[in-house]
Amino acid sequence: MAVLGVFAKWPEPGRVKTRLGLAADVAARAAEAFLRDTLDRGSAVAARRVVVFAPADAGERFAGLVPPGWACEPQADGDLGDRLTAFFARHLPTGEAVVAIGADSPTLPVEYIREAVGLLGDADVVLGPACDGGYYLVGLRGELPPLFTGIDWSTAGVLAQTIAALAEPRWRVRLLSPWYDVDTPADWGLLRGHVAAMRRAGVEPGVPHTEAVLRSHATSSRPGSTRS
Repeated sequence: MAVLGVFAKWPEPGRVKTRLGLAADVAARAAEAFLRDTLDRGSAVAARRVVVFAPADAGERFAGLVPPGWACEPQADGDLGDRLTAFFARHLPTGEAVVAIGADSPTLPVEYIREAVGLLGDADVVLGPACDGGYYLVGLRGELPPLFTGIDWSTAGVLAQTIAALAEPRWRVRLLSPWYDVDTPADWGLLRGHVAAMRRAGVEPGVPHTEAVLRSHATSSRPGSTRS
């Protein structure tokens, strides 16, 4: 069975989603809502599902938050590359497809995750390009490629540097459709508009926790606003 890992930080005010331009308590509620919606949506994926959490002492708190069917394991120390390397090194020996996402894309279609698992049937690496120049999903199967070292994380060059690290022809790479993370005030506005547009078009967004935060903090949707 495939492995789906969701990387998440405990939603403590002042330590999560600090770039959203929201008051610290609102940003923490948004982070928790994103995580809850991501886990609820991910529960529809046929996989061994794992929340890869930080900090390392937050295991009991996460155990009380995650829905049934999810295990919890701590993230490794180091930068994001070190943490991803440790996660994949732990699970790739099963021989199954292993997919990692974050909790920054609450509207990410479940179909994209399923597609990634399917593509790993004949690919070594699957990437979901993010609109900010990074990626919202990475999936691997088989050998661990050298794609997590020498990367300038949290910059617009992440995807380009990752592709450069996969220059050897032996790596079979597949791509998903682009999607967006929610990290900045502009992303927050995009999320609000996207959810509203889906509602207007008669499409169920499937992010009830996120919608609740958006409704409760309407004035926080303006880029740069810190009102709550």
